[in-house]
Amino acid sequence: MTIQSPIWRSPITSSDRVLLEIQRAIVEGDIPAGSKISEPELARRFDVSRAPLREALARLERCHLIERTPNAGARVVKLSPEGLISLYQLREELEGLACRLAAENMAEKEIEELGALLDQHLNTQRVREGESYYQEEGDLDFHYRIILGSKNAYLINILCDELYFLVRMYRVQLGMNGPRVSRAFDEHKAIIMAIANRDGELADLLMRRHIGASRKNIEIQLQQIRNEHDISN
Repeated sequence: MTIQSPIWRSPITSSDRVLLEIQRAIVEGDIPAGSKISEPELARRFDVSRAPLREALARLERCHLIERTPNAGARVVKLSPEGLISLYQLREELEGLACRLAAENMAEKEIEELGALLDQHLNTQRVREGESYYQEEGDLDFHYRIILGSKNAYLINILCDELYFLVRMYRVQLGMNGPRVSRAFDEHKAIIMAIANRDGELADLLMRRHIGASRKNIEIQLQQIRNEHDISN
């Protein structure tokens, strides 16, 4: 079975276009986390009529970027320590499994391309100097490529369609910087080595540890933000 990268489906309808635009704005924080959704405002901002906008918003709700509350309308999801823990617990389990399957199912050429992608990441000044580690979405994302390499369509649907952009929202807005950059890069290298050696058990373990360390890093930042907010109030 041929499995295609879900993210790179070309937008066909107005709903597809506005979905991608709003999705990116939410992930990158241009539409702030926790902010109330105003359909008239979004329709003006993204130059779209209400029908395709509502369809796009429904799809964003299925991706967990938008949540609806009875009598309160729709809001962009909040980034919280509680939400992070729940999401990353699931991510550890599923990406660990994806890594195990990738060790069994990735072609040699795909593993070589994954290594080349990591070299490409290292060549960016931010990563080389330990400043930050920002990965573009889709095929330029180390984790995304491994998930596709699992060759498991159900796993890919959950991690690359349903949860991908919520995970990415945490990663982009509260991503890696400082000492965590070099450690994360080294963890990626170790994961590739385990996959290349076809050691699924080790690949699974290393991915779980890697995601657990990322969760702790983001959790610290979220707690700092919460403390600053409490002080200002």
